[in-house]
Amino acid sequence: MAIPLEANVSLRWFFVGNFVLFIHYLLLLFEDASADNTRTSLKHIIVLIAFSLVNFFAILVYYRKRYELKLISLQSAFLGMVFATGTILSLGHLPLAGFGWYLCVLSFFHFAEFLFTALYQYPSLTVESFLLNHSFAYGIAACSSWVEFFVELYLIPSIKYWPFMILGLSLCVGGELMRKVAMLTAKRSFNHYIQLTRDDDHHLVTNGIYAWSRHPAYVGWFSWSVGTQVLLCNPICLVGYTLASWRFFKERVEDEEITLVHFFGEDYLNYQKAVGTRLPFIYGYRVEL
Repeated sequence: MAIPLEANVSLRWFFVGNFVLFIHYLLLLFEDASADNTRTSLKHIIVLIAFSLVNFFAILVYYRKRYELKLISLQSAFLGMVFATGTILSLGHLPLAGFGWYLCVLSFFHFAEFLFTALYQYPSLTVESFLLNHSFAYGIAACSSWVEFFVELYLIPSIKYWPFMILGLSLCVGGELMRKVAMLTAKRSFNHYIQLTRDDDHHLVTNGIYAWSRHPAYVGWFSWSVGTQVLLCNPICLVGYTLASWRFFKERVEDEEITLVHFFGEDYLNYQKAVGTRLPFIYGYRVEL
């Protein structure tokens, strides 16, 4: 399988972004053990910020005439740096290491969404396939979870209990794997957006993981979304994320299945009867006879 240019570019800059990790440990290797820790940390931060700015400037110059590749490179490099930062934090002490795990699963989710779309659903690929600008509400929810984590870490650090962090990490990893298996199984029949017209290569997929769930990608995303808040041990956002995600997927599944019934008719109705959604208390669109 030929790897598209966009996938190559995204991989290249994601790994360049991860050089933050290499530079961090290189600085630690040559630091003066007797030096003031605060000044040393400040120097590290300045060097890492400078490295990031140099890379962003290089992208702007190198791809100045290729707008889409520029946006792909900027987002990939940014996600690589976030992943590297998360890795650095995750190798430290709990509970802050839990936030590092969170940064890793968050950045990898968005990067992998673009990469898998580029590899297996290329006709639907856009610079928005990273899903970083998924919605305004998504951004507010993410920021709220960060605020809750650090406020609770400062006021009641005992609430950040490591077994829950491990459980949350497991939900995130499991959900991520399920979603990517679903994308890989559906190939070009998968799309980030509900399709209103049926393309020639859009087929009803009922094999593999789709024999277990009609919407395994949504099951995976739901698990990932809830898992991020279990990982952060955020009780308030856990309730909010669960309710908001459930409502989003309930509406999404119903809207999507209206089009699927229209596309595939009796075949999809029989599939509905045989296979559930596997999303809690979400049953999908029902045809009234």
